[in-house]
Amino acid sequence: MNPGDTERNGSRIQDIDVLRSFALFGILMVNITYLASAHHGFGLADPGFDSALDNAVRRLTAIFFEAKFYLLFSFLFGYSFTLQLKSAERGGARFTPRFLRRCGALFVIGVCHAVVLFPGDILTTYAVLGLVLLALRGIRPRTAVITAVVLLTVTAVGFLLLAGAQHLAGGEGVDAAAVGERAQRATEALRGSPGSVIGAHLDQLPDVVLLLVFFQAPAALAAFLLGLAAGRHEALTDIARHGALLRRLQWIGFPLGIAGGVFYARTAQGHPDTALQLVGLAVDTVTAPLLAAAYAATVLRLAATRRGRRLAPLLAPAGRMTLTNYLTQSLVLALLFTGFGTALVGRVPPPLVALIAVTLFAAQLAVSRHWLRRHRYGPAEWLLRAVTNAEPPRRAATDAERSRPRHRAE
Repeated sequence: MNPGDTERNGSRIQDIDVLRSFALFGILMVNITYLASAHHGFGLADPGFDSALDNAVRRLTAIFFEAKFYLLFSFLFGYSFTLQLKSAERGGARFTPRFLRRCGALFVIGVCHAVVLFPGDILTTYAVLGLVLLALRGIRPRTAVITAVVLLTVTAVGFLLLAGAQHLAGGEGVDAAAVGERAQRATEALRGSPGSVIGAHLDQLPDVVLLLVFFQAPAALAAFLLGLAAGRHEALTDIARHGALLRRLQWIGFPLGIAGGVFYARTAQGHPDTALQLVGLAVDTVTAPLLAAAYAATVLRLAATRRGRRLAPLLAPAGRMTLTNYLTQSLVLALLFTGFGTALVGRVPPPLVALIAVTLFAAQLAVSRHWLRRHRYGPAEWLLRAVTNAEPPRRAATDAERSRPRHRAE
């Protein structure tokens, strides 16, 4: 999160910060479902919450949030990568050592985050894929787009082939009773001592790594490359130039993305570990990027309106310190749902879980704005920048200082 600077010629590109803030909310809406229920991580609905409203909230989260917002973050990672390259060129700095230090720091933070707070960490994936992006930094924008499409297509075809093989082998899906017992044991472990919580996280990590390698990583790399191509063309520096493209993304992305999300949600929740679920993953691999693109287009078009320009200062601060906010989300939710705090895992219904996410994000919007009035960077961003540059960041004017009226000396 907050993978790169969004500064260009000394001024921030506010639209990127707004997009990051929006993506941060989407990430929270997904991550909280895994922290609130161990059953969700095993592909099962929590049996303690089976009302029509509970199931509706689960379904809507799967359709509109799951597998969409990390793609938006990944796109912004690729875009910001081009800004970092330009910043290094302007400053006459060697880019590769700086970026390697940045990836190393992200990896270390991600490992600690995964083991202690939330196994579904994305930072380690970004750190590893960042090395691939570094190796491909000279790729032409057209080639980057083609490569991204090929990656998504190959991943989708891979899921279809696995579905065919499972169907031919007569696979009947998950043993719900056995998996339910595992989920209940995980729930009890997460409600236990801090050592028990960490042990439960370590037990989940092999399954998480499998998901990351075969599902999230290829799609994230594809989004990196699309962001790289967009960054080469400075697509987010003048949104007015791309109005027609943004409208096309909405017209195509929303119907196809939502339809794919509906199919994905039905197969994931109704047919776990079956050939049909693999088909659902194949469909989602292709359609989730379309919905993510439609979301981004909508946010950018709204940000260009008069009302959007008034809202941007409320949203952008959270996007300027997404790494801090991402880690803070996991910390707060770990204190709420695990034995680190109140141990409410498996005890909160899905509608209330969603309300907690909205409330937490609203608080982060307010805190982020307050913090950046007095500080240039968020705490985690300051640390990441210090490691990247191998020196503490130089002090720059805060938002409050820049808005303070200047008086000419007489």
